[in-house]
Amino acid sequence: MDYDDFNPHNKEEFPPAHTAEHLLNQTMVRMFGCERSSNAHVERKKSKISYVLDHKPDRKEEREIERRMNELIDADLPVTFEVVRRDELPEEIDASRLPADASDTIRLVRIGDYDVCPCIGKHVRSTAQIGRFEMLGTNWDEHTHTFRIRFKVVL
Repeated sequence: MDYDDFNPHNKEEFPPAHTAEHLLNQTMVRMFGCERSSNAHVERKKSKISYVLDHKPDRKEEREIERRMNELIDADLPVTFEVVRRDELPEEIDASRLPADASDTIRLVRIGDYDVCPCIGKHVRSTAQIGRFEMLGTNWDEHTHTFRIRFKVVL
């Protein structure tokens, strides 16, 4: 199936960083019970992604995020794709996060048994192709409880 069979797509992702974004989203969900980010800027040289959390992560938690990410990358999890009808999405997929004009067929991206998410972007074939995840820094906005992570992947 071709990208044209899905929603219009106007981004050219860097597959290692984009796949790392999926892993980071699920890692944050599991560690902090938050939602997946809706504010990500993922690029080849440096990426940033924000999460709404109930507290500012401490340095130990930040190191644990980076450790888990590299452990997942080293696990060499397969990245696979599945096409489902919009009305047959698995229950772990939040359909409210899909664009209002999403097509009737949705492409799901699975990373091993760790993450599944609707996405039409480009990805690596397995997590070992991501390289190493490096957290470059973080910011905390106390007013909005927003935690921003700046990272890069090093091949």
